[in-house]
Amino acid sequence: MAKNKVGTMASLTLDGNPFQAVGEFGLNACQLVSWNPKTWAGTDPKSLRRKADKAGVSVAACWVGYPGPAVWDFIQGPFTLGLVPPEFRKIRLDALKIGADFAAAFGAPAIITHCGFIPDACAGAAYRETLVAIYEIAAYCADKKIGFWFETGQETPITLLRVIEDLGIPGVGINLDPANLILYGMGNPVDSLDVFGKYVRCIHAKDGVYPTNGRQLGHETKVGDGKVNFPVLAKKLAELGFTGDYIIEREISGDQQKKDIAVTVNYLRKLIASV
Repeated sequence: MAKNKVGTMASLTLDGNPFQAVGEFGLNACQLVSWNPKTWAGTDPKSLRRKADKAGVSVAACWVGYPGPAVWDFIQGPFTLGLVPPEFRKIRLDALKIGADFAAAFGAPAIITHCGFIPDACAGAAYRETLVAIYEIAAYCADKKIGFWFETGQETPITLLRVIEDLGIPGVGINLDPANLILYGMGNPVDSLDVFGKYVRCIHAKDGVYPTNGRQLGHETKVGDGKVNFPVLAKKLAELGFTGDYIIEREISGDQQKKDIAVTVNYLRKLIASV
């Protein structure tokens, strides 16, 4: 069986080539990412696909963000992130659909996003209304023959499993960010595979440590320096028959980001070869 590809995040802009940076790391896979719907709408997907093919880079998915406030903590996060806050649902659904249009025309297999702090109480109105919103974008993607993948982090594994089961839509899957489960204190990423492992389609290779207070997230680290335990995670993914890509996400900037990505590329290649 072919080994999983190692890739990195590639920022989509209106005036650049996102695949250049991917090649500089000696990689041939990426996720395209933008939080601006105007960028997705203003980029010619066919032209960009030709650039990807010329560079020999495959796109594992399009990571689609959305407008409106986004506070990455435990206090304002539940009221600002994803499709949970009702006042932002329409503009965010519209933005996600623009990203889905691009992904389908480009030929990417799926879009990915954070859906927010999905309530655990599945019998409540907040859960049902959030589910309806997620169903709308997941069904839109299904109609376009692409997948809709949840980025993990702001919900517990069992809540995410319940949402996928309640949606009942083909093509719904998970982009497992193991660090996010730790940063948000939502679960152990290795153990999470016992809950939703069959739905994992792609991995964010990111690491981190648990929160140490009730207001702020834990902090990200270089892969191998946090609590994820990538050797065990990779072994378990292999046992599940995981065939997706490991996409490196290092959410810092500058020279240190480049150094950490380069080190992680070598680390992951050796790890994948060993499982």
